[in-house]
Amino acid sequence: MKFAFTLESQDGAARAGRLATAHGAIETPCFMPVGTAGTVKAMTADAVRATGAEIVLGNTYHLMLRPGAERVAALGGLHRFMDWPGPILTDSGGFQIMSLAGLRKLDEAGVTFRSHIDGSAHRLTPERAMMIQHQLDATITMVLDECTQFPASYGQARTSLERSMRWAARSRGAFVARPGYGLFGIVQGGVYPDLRAAAAAALQEIGFDGYAIGGLAVGEGQETMLAVLAATLPLLPAEKPRYLMGVGTPDDIIGAVTRGVDMFDCVIPTRAGRTARAYTARGVFNLRNARFADDAAPLDPGCACPACTRHSRAYVHHLFRAGEMLGPMLLTWHNLCYYQNLMRCLRAAIGDRSLATTSAALRAAWRDGEKPR
Repeated sequence: MKFAFTLESQDGAARAGRLATAHGAIETPCFMPVGTAGTVKAMTADAVRATGAEIVLGNTYHLMLRPGAERVAALGGLHRFMDWPGPILTDSGGFQIMSLAGLRKLDEAGVTFRSHIDGSAHRLTPERAMMIQHQLDATITMVLDECTQFPASYGQARTSLERSMRWAARSRGAFVARPGYGLFGIVQGGVYPDLRAAAAAALQEIGFDGYAIGGLAVGEGQETMLAVLAATLPLLPAEKPRYLMGVGTPDDIIGAVTRGVDMFDCVIPTRAGRTARAYTARGVFNLRNARFADDAAPLDPGCACPACTRHSRAYVHHLFRAGEMLGPMLLTWHNLCYYQNLMRCLRAAIGDRSLATTSAALRAAWRDGEKPR
């Protein structure tokens, strides 16, 4: 099986395609549920599959600390370990290491950091990041990069970018190529278009199976994020998949798809599910709100998930007020269904060239959604 991206239709800059991998095909644009530590929180693997997800995300940083990549490999790899035979993308851990602040020290060779779990010291280099992801048997491996913090001066962003490009080349050299497996480079450069352009050129010179855009949705705001995407995406090869890391809200996703992004991941739908927030066709509901206590209506009448087809808003409200774990489970399932339904809707709209009108209708429904009674 060859790792290959096929562009099937376009609507302006928006793209619908198909990514073939060793572990199955992925229809794009797609959303990847985040399974950081080998599980999508509050979900069984069967439940994740039932939402329509075709690929999930794991994380090198978390899995190397617990349970350990060697242990996962000995137990048959991450696909078997977490009961997910489909494609898995593993984030190299660059973002998590950036967030450690006082617990890590960067140098040219890599990064030394202390575990957030027990304070133990660890070392991660581009070569080790490739080895760990190989042990996990990641379908899509991400290069180790330095995720540029926001705000960053031009000089800071350039220095960070240049290190990331050197690490990208080392990652490429250490990656073990296998049929159906891919390695993605990561475009950094902060909010500076010329640095983003330099990164895009440098990564293509090295050569990757796909290209990610990192360092966004870190505080710069949606308008700036979309402007960076508009300037960067046309510089990436059309025949390779494009992945926007860590994004985002449904409105963020629509804006990014319109500009040509193919792949997304974000903790928003699962985190929202655990905190009683439900994404619906009529906007975001807080199910802890007292107005739902006697509401016999389904959460979202157009949704086929168990929360919507088997239970009322009043019941889900009760579960959260009572502290029952079923509440987060049902809302997480619902939110992931909502995101997958959104991606299907966007793919169909690209196919019939109605993305602009479809996006406007979705946004209008969110704005004009059900008002508190």
